[in-house]
Amino acid sequence: MATRRVILLVLGVAALLALPASLWACPFCTPQKTLTQEVDQSSMVLYGKLANANEQKDTTDIIIEQVIKDDPTRGKRTKLTLARFIDLDDTTNKYRFLVFCDLFNGKIDPYRGLALKGNSKLPEYLRGALKVKDKTVPQRLRFFFDYLETDDVEISNDAYGEFANADYKDVKAVAKDLPAAKIVKWLNNENTPSFRYGLYASLLGHCGRKKDAAVLRALLDDPDRRAGSGIDGTLAAYVMLEPKEGWKYLQKALKNTKEEFMFRYAALRAVRFLQEYRTDLVSKTELISAVCSLLDQEDIADLAIEDLRKWKCWDKADLVLAVRKSDAYKQPIVKRSLLRYCLQCEGKGKAAAAAYVAEQTKADAETVSEARELLELEQTTKPSTTTPAANKVKRGKAR
Repeated sequence: MATRRVILLVLGVAALLALPASLWACPFCTPQKTLTQEVDQSSMVLYGKLANANEQKDTTDIIIEQVIKDDPTRGKRTKLTLARFIDLDDTTNKYRFLVFCDLFNGKIDPYRGLALKGNSKLPEYLRGALKVKDKTVPQRLRFFFDYLETDDVEISNDAYGEFANADYKDVKAVAKDLPAAKIVKWLNNENTPSFRYGLYASLLGHCGRKKDAAVLRALLDDPDRRAGSGIDGTLAAYVMLEPKEGWKYLQKALKNTKEEFMFRYAALRAVRFLQEYRTDLVSKTELISAVCSLLDQEDIADLAIEDLRKWKCWDKADLVLAVRKSDAYKQPIVKRSLLRYCLQCEGKGKAAAAAYVAEQTKADAETVSEARELLELEQTTKPSTTTPAANKVKRGKAR
């Protein structure tokens, strides 16, 4: 349990730090700030060779070869002296620098530099991104799709970041017209980073055909490849392409206590996605029942209870309260989740839940009071809607 809590805390904090303003981000990606966003926020972005570094004056010249984003302050100058000393001992003529600048008191203030090989396509990529920045999000994503597997890692990761930050509805809109064969090739490539599986599988789930489900199944059955992140998206996409078989596979993954925790957790996140976006594939009743199957699992019961609480499944109060009779209840975190559920429970389960709260108040009033305060805080900071990405952030903060 301790190891699992550390893993989820790290995941939650990482997601929190990277989370953009919108909580509707792609549910199978890790949001991140992209270079195109940084270009948009910068006053000026220059590309060129650095020279004449002067440590005493704290200056370095940039010989401008390309202007990604301009500002009238530059005028027509092709060389600028930047108020930063950069040690050029390790640089050669093979390298160029992308320099992001702001304006401060009318002066150009470089705040970030990125070393690039002289033949880098990044400047071209950024100019192209700027050209489509005012188009619809699906149109912009179509531009970035073509760079997802480019050889330049800096560009590839940036394009991935654009998908990671996009609203799911926009990802879905562009995905339906993407070339499925290309995505299948990426998923079959063992060199594809595992963190991309979720996005690629999700894209295939929207544009692929039933036969493409075999690609996802092969990935899920491979013990080495399924050990990475992004498996939640693969599981969800399997259900998209093969609703009956995919759902059966997902249910089995949830119930199989011999599976590693992270695989069952990925299955739970896939269920959350289906509940939020795709009840056309699996009914809410079936999804809730699947979550209930986790209640007797010691290492994940608390997560199941939290989902049932957030989904207001008060008619499952008898099953939730039955956790007290299982080994899972020995875990303090499970007890806290059960208490939060009972504090909010309404409907026919309210009486039994209230009795449990009264019992806990008598035993430890301070813990009950703290739980109430956390629930009140949750309500005041609650986003307009709860996405899988948002759940992950709350998870990290709560634990």
